[in-house]
Amino acid sequence: MTYNAELTFKFDATYTHDYNRGFASHIGDDDFVPEEHFVITAPAADLNAKQYFKLFEKFMLCVGMCPSSIRSGAMSLVFNDMVLEEEQRKVCKEYELTMDEDLEKKYQEFKERDERWAKLNAHYKENVVSEPKIKGDWVDSADGVA
Repeated sequence: MTYNAELTFKFDATYTHDYNRGFASHIGDDDFVPEEHFVITAPAADLNAKQYFKLFEKFMLCVGMCPSSIRSGAMSLVFNDMVLEEEQRKVCKEYELTMDEDLEKKYQEFKERDERWAKLNAHYKENVVSEPKIKGDWVDSADGVA
């Protein structure tokens, strides 16, 4: 059995000049394209969720969405009150993120690690013997042989 699927995003926009607003109301209208039509199609038989999001991201960019707004919208699907905390934590683990609730614990871990490093550093400085300093010119010849 053969399965074919195609996904299509279509965007149509028109802009009409408003000459009824008075003198020079058309100034600035050159910032708008009077008509825009976008059609994005993709084979959808084997797309996974990330590929669908990537495709929808391209569509949103075409219609003028800001990349940071697109990312914020995607993250709001994961980190909102309707999503279970364990599901949010799975995403955090996958992308190496820290939730706000865990920041105090992370801070304490970093603080303890820094204290251990400071102790190790102090111990190292106390127990390292410096090399003896050679006084005077002990090399006889230009080739460096004593």
